Amino acid sequence: MRRAFLFLIGLFVCYSPATAEVIDIDNAQLAKLLEQGVPIIDIRTAPEWKQTGIVKGSHMITFFDFYGRYDIPSWLAEVRKIVGPDDPVILICRTGSRTASVSGLLGIREKYKTVYNVQYGIVKWIAEKHPVVKPGTG
Repeated sequence: MRRAFLFLIGLFVCYSPATAEVIDIDNAQLAKLLEQGVPIIDIRTAPEWKQTGIVKGSHMITFFDFYGRYDIPSWLAEVRKIVGPDDPVILICRTGSRTASVSGLLGIREKYKTVYNVQYGIVKWIAEKHPVVKPGTG
């Protein structure tokens, strides 16, 4: 099911007119955007948040559950409580794979103007010794 979603998003991104900017960023860019107050959404699952911690200030909104299932309308409703289509937003996951697809969903399908995808996700953030906090504390 997840692969079908990724394939469809890929096709949609390739054959849709550019209406948004989806930008892959590294950790230096992530740190600067966080300093500027750009909201960050961590799309991983609760066990993942607990295992590694989260980037301080992250909004935790799971996209894919443990089985790879997703509920786009419910997820979007939660995102809209944090950020609107005219505002920039950062997406982070474990390695940047899930957020690559979800960034396309926000940028292309939902017409969010600027969506940042953290390349290599929280794994590289931690490997580069950037701080994380326990879920619910930051």
